[in-house]
Amino acid sequence: MLDDLKYIHDRDAQDALGIAEKQWHQLNTVYDLEGWNDQAGQIENVVFAGMGGSALAALIATSWPKINVPFEICRAYDIPAYVGPKTLFIASSYSGNTEETFNALAQAEQKGAQLAIIASGGKLADIATENNYPIARLPDVGQPRFGALASLKALATILDKAGLNGEQNAANTLESESEFVKNIVSSWLPTVATKDNLAKQLALECIGKSPVIYAGPKLFPAAYKWKISFNENAKNIAWCNALPEFNHNEFLGWSSHPVDKPYAVIDLRSSLEHERIQKRFEVTDRLLSGKRPAAHVIQAQGGTVLEHLLWTIALGDFVSLYTALLNGLNPTPVDLIEKFKTSLDD
Repeated sequence: MLDDLKYIHDRDAQDALGIAEKQWHQLNTVYDLEGWNDQAGQIENVVFAGMGGSALAALIATSWPKINVPFEICRAYDIPAYVGPKTLFIASSYSGNTEETFNALAQAEQKGAQLAIIASGGKLADIATENNYPIARLPDVGQPRFGALASLKALATILDKAGLNGEQNAANTLESESEFVKNIVSSWLPTVATKDNLAKQLALECIGKSPVIYAGPKLFPAAYKWKISFNENAKNIAWCNALPEFNHNEFLGWSSHPVDKPYAVIDLRSSLEHERIQKRFEVTDRLLSGKRPAAHVIQAQGGTVLEHLLWTIALGDFVSLYTALLNGLNPTPVDLIEKFKTSLDD
């Protein structure tokens, strides 16, 4: 089925696979940040407000490039109590119409925080224009989850401007990795047969099961992206967790599950993780042998933490999209989420 290009074309009506193939272009997006007021020396902490796919960039940034002041992701209506004039508050909403982010932004305004906006348009972009807040305008990619790399480039640009990135010129580094992403996804395209296509092979392993994705701290943002992608693209419930925390609770939960339970366990591993994290994966697999389905071990490719993140994130996009097609679904629509949003106003 996954080698039937007509079937893929018919099901993937909005060309989500094409968007995944071309996501490397997002790393070349240039953000001017009009209205930026350079106050880097006065920023003591950063708060990033965003929901769902609009928060992915911030989660990735906890692993790369890392931020050299305290940094918190706010996925709620209310902001942290410490937000004030020395806070850089970044409000991110792909659509520009996310109510939680509006509420958080209004609170940050009241507390006199320094503000920046990431959006493709909508009310959030209007607020930025009306108040001369610096804004990174995202390109049109259809859905927030499809624009993780564009959002990451926008966030890196803002943090570069503020002098807060752990790696200097992080936005330029991202742009230099666009060819890396372009090259790696070529192995997972629909035209590559299943026998040579890791993404298609993993999708076949996941069909009819609930994926459970594990990673160490460096690749946990990728594991979270896999969870989002399975839920939204494949409409297939999925979970994720990070080691070492996993070994302190969830690890034991597997001990009472028959090995034939309908789960697909996926370990995202990086050779750049702490050596004790790598040891924990090995011991976990040994002690849970026969107690849970055998893990599909995915070894990240590349030479840096950033490349390991980009590689695993891109692979997860393709795996989830192929799983959607195996489920007989169009990956792009999220009709139930839209219905939920309108129901809140009833």
